[in-house]
Amino acid sequence: MTCAGHRGTGREGARVSTHAVERSWCVVVPHHATGARLARHRLADELAEVVPPVLLADLVAVLAELVGNAVRHADPLPGGVVRVAWRLRPTPGGPTVSIRVTDGGAPAGPRMRAASPDAVDGRGLHIVAGLASRWGVDRDGLGQSVWAEFDPTGSARPDLVVAG
Repeated sequence: MTCAGHRGTGREGARVSTHAVERSWCVVVPHHATGARLARHRLADELAEVVPPVLLADLVAVLAELVGNAVRHADPLPGGVVRVAWRLRPTPGGPTVSIRVTDGGAPAGPRMRAASPDAVDGRGLHIVAGLASRWGVDRDGLGQSVWAEFDPTGSARPDLVVAG
């Protein structure tokens, strides 16, 4: 994903556009619990007027999980940050959106865990898999990126793709 300095207009009087153009954003947030909140607000501000509200809710939920997991389970990138990027691509059937969260990596990569009904955590990647059309992990020498894609049909395919 490329990064652009696009600034949204906020959510007041939000209206979904049917003539969206391809857009990409990249923001850097603190490797701290506030990073997830900042990322959620930025994504919502940028996309509120160009994607349906149901899709926006799914995007915000998945982004919160991915940034929260990066803060809880992975090292930060240099400077104590996490990089968050998203891309909107219009298609005849509706917008396709990709989200990517890059951190400094961890000894054990992201994986789905079995969580008992009484467990207070362990469901994050199940939420991602349930809401996204597909998701996966890319690793390189600098860290790892966990990504999720949403296709216009909204059909979730809980397949994991690991590269690197």
